[in-house]
Amino acid sequence: MIVRPHRTEDDEDIYRLARLAFGGPREPEPASLWSHRPTGWHGLVAEDGGRLVGCVKVRDYAQFFGGSAVSMGGIASVAVDPHARGHGVATALLDAVLPVMRERGQVISALYPSAPPLYRGLGWEQAGDYQRVRLRPELFALLPKPASRLVLKRAGTQDLPALHDAYLTFASTVDGMLDRSTAAFELERLLEVDIVEVAPGPDGTVRGYLSADRPEGEKLIIYDLVALDRETGLGLLANLGRWAGIMTEVSLRIVDPAWWQLLMTMPVLHDVMNHPWMLRVVDLPAAVAARGWPAARYVSGTVDIEVVDEHAPWQAGSYRLVADGGKVVCEPGGTGAVRLAARALGPWYAGSADTAMLHRAGLITGDLAAARLLDLLTGAPHPVRMADSF
Repeated sequence: MIVRPHRTEDDEDIYRLARLAFGGPREPEPASLWSHRPTGWHGLVAEDGGRLVGCVKVRDYAQFFGGSAVSMGGIASVAVDPHARGHGVATALLDAVLPVMRERGQVISALYPSAPPLYRGLGWEQAGDYQRVRLRPELFALLPKPASRLVLKRAGTQDLPALHDAYLTFASTVDGMLDRSTAAFELERLLEVDIVEVAPGPDGTVRGYLSADRPEGEKLIIYDLVALDRETGLGLLANLGRWAGIMTEVSLRIVDPAWWQLLMTMPVLHDVMNHPWMLRVVDLPAAVAARGWPAARYVSGTVDIEVVDEHAPWQAGSYRLVADGGKVVCEPGGTGAVRLAARALGPWYAGSADTAMLHRAGLITGDLAAARLLDLLTGAPHPVRMADSF
């Protein structure tokens, strides 16, 4: 078996593998072929005896941690021909794509796992959530009324830059969110959904917006609900209440703690759909340099760590993590007082798990008192969320 970069002539075979793995029509639409969009991704295929038996696609993303957008490889479309499963094809593809991501500067990697044991064995670990809640529209009518009725308009192409600025202002405050600024995103596609309501601000800015689809039936599917202040948030939520009597369900993506935890009036029981995602550190020193570290303004110190990572050997070994003067650096050396498995790096980096949790899971050993600095720097544990699936 050989693993090589994708070529245009592989498109139909890749579609066949993806259809067998994930379903879909027998005949592909042009937009479903990998080469339809030549930018914003890279991919590898596995070939055995001249026949394609597996593939992996990596989307070029950037993900916010500590307020900074970190270059991230989004693993997608991992598919193996049914007859070739169980023979290490997926493992070979993922092992091969790790150094490629490193070469491209993608210092972390995220994925939505269909086979968690496979990805755990290669260093990815659950770090965050993609969540939706199903609510009746009448619930939004119980919220406090904004001081004045929010004036909304349908978004147009001219609104996209200001709308994206509003998204970035919000997303940079939530660990795990994508910045949607890379070549993997086409901002104009936002206008293809049924509803894009914008709350205009002064001088051409956007105070908030809501995007949604209205499919057949009695459901409204909300994608983004972004508000930069309380009044805008209440106004957008109140507008959802005006769907009462027309439909029975609003499917709302849970992202912003401001409206979800602090503004919403939640029933005692409510249904939440959760799709967890996994994170992997691909290049630890570079990932530490790229991340934001707000707590480092108030915390200083050093911790010596040893990383065990057989699938990314370039980052295995001993490091000294130094927090000083508002900055954090990861430099070679130290005593290796705290030993981290590769799977521990993702949850630690995201701040979704503290060292006590990672120790109980068998992913950290050694001097747990010294490891406390790792928690202080990330503010762990706290929720980590993504609003895009891939």
